[in-house]
Amino acid sequence: MKYDFDTIVLRRGTNSYKWDTPKEKNVLPMWVADMDSRTAPAIVEALQRRVAHGIFGYTKVPETYYDAVVWWFEDRHRWRIDPRWIIYTSGVVPALSAIIKALTVPGDKVIVQTPAYNCFYSSIRNDGCELSANNLIYRDGRYMIDFDDLAAKAADPKAKILLLCNPHNPVGRVWTPEELRHIGDICLRNGVFVVADEIHCELTYEGHDYTPFASLSERFQQNSITCVSPSKAFNLAGLQIANIIAADDDVRRRIDRAININEVCDVNP
Repeated sequence: MKYDFDTIVLRRGTNSYKWDTPKEKNVLPMWVADMDSRTAPAIVEALQRRVAHGIFGYTKVPETYYDAVVWWFEDRHRWRIDPRWIIYTSGVVPALSAIIKALTVPGDKVIVQTPAYNCFYSSIRNDGCELSANNLIYRDGRYMIDFDDLAAKAADPKAKILLLCNPHNPVGRVWTPEELRHIGDICLRNGVFVVADEIHCELTYEGHDYTPFASLSERFQQNSITCVSPSKAFNLAGLQIANIIAADDDVRRRIDRAININEVCDVNP
């Protein structure tokens, strides 16, 4: 299917956070990840059908929604998800905050591979945890993981979570299966739980395939949570929709409680 990426759509004057926030002229908003191409016609048409109904009351998540998520990841990424593992939520950032709250206590450390998305820092600090920076190495025009430093950071008894960004924002690396396995092995050895923000999973260049961290082994799947959303790939950020995928039953119950405490689980009609 061909899509028109060439038509210029003027967004100023539409309360666009991206274009109507800067006070200075001629400032490019490179810091916010939404697109300036129209959302795909099939999605717009589905929204128009829903709007035409004219009632926007409280809404439950239909089974077909979970089936669609399961189908997508199995068909595109060879990862078979049980629909019971999926927790619907309003966004990946609220999900990360709830997950950190559920799996840590104040004073625990959360490992982040820096430079990183700024909301990682606020999510960690707002839950009373301490940032443990595993700085990426920039060499020959390419970012790489400092695995020796990661192993040292993970060995700290206070380190409870690794926030893994896969693909990485902002450096753009699509981590290879070998790199992800190395990360997973280090975390398993040290009892560090992996929280994988994989929101950019559909935005990769040809020849750079995204691999879901949890798909690499059953042990990794049980020792991780994956956060995904259609918002980046399909330009839907304003519609507030995301998924938490957690295979471990106890972990999923704890996250579900934290999500409900923060009331970030309601569904857009």
